[in-house]
Amino acid sequence: MSSRLEAWERHERAVFVGMRFALLAICTIITLFIGSNRLAVVALSGATALWLVWWDVVHPERRERPALAGIHFAVLVVLMAALVLLAPWYGFFTFTGYFSVIWLADPWKPVGVAAVAVVTGTSQNGGLPAGDAGSWAIWAIIVLVNCAVAGAIMFFAWVDEVQKEKQARLVDELTEANRRLEESLRENAGLHAQLLAQAREAGVLDERQRMASEIHDTLAQGLTGIITQLEAAEHGTPGEQRRRVDTAARLARESLSEARRSVQALAPEPLEGALLPDALADVAQRWSTLHGVAASVTTTGAPRTMCAEVEGTLLRTAQEALANVAKHAHATRVGLTLSYMGDVVSLDVRDDGVGFDPAARNGHRHPDGGFGLTAMRQRVQGLSGTLEIESEPGAGTAVSATVPAVPA
Repeated sequence: MSSRLEAWERHERAVFVGMRFALLAICTIITLFIGSNRLAVVALSGATALWLVWWDVVHPERRERPALAGIHFAVLVVLMAALVLLAPWYGFFTFTGYFSVIWLADPWKPVGVAAVAVVTGTSQNGGLPAGDAGSWAIWAIIVLVNCAVAGAIMFFAWVDEVQKEKQARLVDELTEANRRLEESLRENAGLHAQLLAQAREAGVLDERQRMASEIHDTLAQGLTGIITQLEAAEHGTPGEQRRRVDTAARLARESLSEARRSVQALAPEPLEGALLPDALADVAQRWSTLHGVAASVTTTGAPRTMCAEVEGTLLRTAQEALANVAKHAHATRVGLTLSYMGDVVSLDVRDDGVGFDPAARNGHRHPDGGFGLTAMRQRVQGLSGTLEIESEPGAGTAVSATVPAVPA
């Protein structure tokens, strides 16, 4: 758009220059044909033509400099005035002086318009007026009319020029804005692709962590119970062996069922159709029967149904805590307390076992390197909850999980 405007302006200026030379030639021919003093006509016309060639053709760039443009204009007005005094026919040429006014500095443009109007008005008057006041009054009126008309035309031309400059700036700004927009779109496309890749990686990592926790909470604990039952069956009586094998088979079926539910991202089986306190009681009773350790469940507050993620997290936390008691605590009694407290719900699992040092490192707390505790913490923190573990050697262990009580 900007280049098309510049091309039109160059074409427009070429037309003005050509019109100026054509009118000068026509006026000179008419004057030579019907007038006298042909030598002066040829001399002044030739000087004017050379002056225009020098400024408009050979060195048009000098018009961009206000001081040189003022000199060019002043000399041109003097030559035009001389031509008009020599032959009023040159009035058809003198109005082209307005074309040169646009190159003057802004404060001098009204002066330039008035100068050209005086010369043009003099030609329209047939030359300078006679000595009487009436002739001078008529000449003055003609000059004022020329000033008014020329001033109005120049004003509208100036407004048009300002609009063109504003339009050119707007086009440049829009072009720059489009360029920046294209760059932003390219950057956003790259960022979008990067975010998608990160989202995929995060999704894969989250799914791996979920499956690792589910495998630990279901298959690993189930297999541990099965191995314990089968090892115990090797040294028992036939009746006890049968009971141990039946228990191992039941654990295998339950583990298989929980594994399938984990793959399908379903809620734990004990929560299927049961409230959380009832599911905890069922888990504690099965665990107590399996390991021969007394386990009790106490509920405080008004039980209410919460979303599956909250109930599933608390149930898995209880299962993991009980599994740790069975593997490491050598306890004789375990107590589970489920507390509904306003906008949070908490689960406390306490045992009277041997305890351990929570500050221990390098996996010496448990044979599994503490993955169970890590899984519990990740589950609870995933719901914006907190997990606290209190223990010391010989004083048992207390695991406390608190999560928001998000309703179902």
